[in-house]
Amino acid sequence: MKGARAFREALLKGAEELGIELKGKELEAFSLYLQELNRWNRKVNLTALRGEEEIAVKHFLDSLTVVPFLGSEDRLLDIGTGAGFPGMVLKIHRPSLEVLLLDASQKRAFFLRHLVRTLGLQEVEVLHARVEDPEVIERYRGRFDLVVSRAFTSLVDFLRAAEPYLAPGGRALAMKGPKVEGELASLKGLPFSLEERKDLRLPFSMGERTLLLFRLSP
Repeated sequence: MKGARAFREALLKGAEELGIELKGKELEAFSLYLQELNRWNRKVNLTALRGEEEIAVKHFLDSLTVVPFLGSEDRLLDIGTGAGFPGMVLKIHRPSLEVLLLDASQKRAFFLRHLVRTLGLQEVEVLHARVEDPEVIERYRGRFDLVVSRAFTSLVDFLRAAEPYLAPGGRALAMKGPKVEGELASLKGLPFSLEERKDLRLPFSMGERTLLLFRLSP
């Protein structure tokens, strides 16, 4: 009970610091998410984080830093979603999103499908696959308005992976650590333009994050 209370308090205070309002229904969903994450973590290793406050900040609030970048898009692909961060969190916050959660780990895919059922979510697909799989690319080619990934791979490899999945003029959002200058210098020749960069500190000084938003050139 104490851990659940610490989790909710960290979420509320941290979201306020980020300028994001969390409603009661969201908090209930996030609390159930945490409960299932902890329960599954005792059987399979989904995340190395264990403390409720740390999970609240480094998984849930970190995912919510993407919210200001959500425009009118309604189709989102999360590459290398892991235990659902950020894609599942964004779906809970904005239920109108159509979301595909893609991960190469079968145990994480099992967990995410269970979570979708437990939370009663609609228009969420969980796919156990590799992003470079030609059959997956052909199935989902050009379908998404926004492709997002959290520290999935190098910036250049992320953009190359995201390109075939994006609709014309679609956007790709990379969630990176603070040291990105070297990676940014290696993007010449890719059909993307950097639209926005945001450097921020996670709530309670639990780390730094750089968000890089790219638009696919026509």
